[in-house]
Amino acid sequence: QVQLVESGGGLVQAGGSLSVSCAASGSILKLNAMAWYRQAPGKQRELVAGITDGGKTNYADSVKGRFTISRDNAKNTVYLQMNNLKLEDTAVYYCHAQTNVLGSVFNYWGQGTQVTVSS
Repeated sequence: QVQLVESGGGLVQAGGSLSVSCAASGSILKLNAMAWYRQAPGKQRELVAGITDGGKTNYADSVKGRFTISRDNAKNTVYLQMNNLKLEDTAVYYCHAQTNVLGSVFNYWGQGTQVTVSS
């Protein structure tokens, strides 16, 4: 079993920056892809950014050029640096991690951290 704990959310003015992190713990053999998702009120959860264990990244078009995802494999931690935040970035941000054990894929989610962008 893997536990994901996010930290670093909060309130920031539009145009500002904020970073969130997610630390994995538990029975970790190897974390494969890790990602950040977000869910705004009344909307579906959407992928914000993902990163493979090799460091390859992908981003939602809405955050390209503003957000940066990174990971520290030694610490089993993934980070999301958010710059030039916009009102529409307000959401609960969830960490996601995937493991592969003997060919079986397991998905894990954090509890979420609130990011609020004010005008």
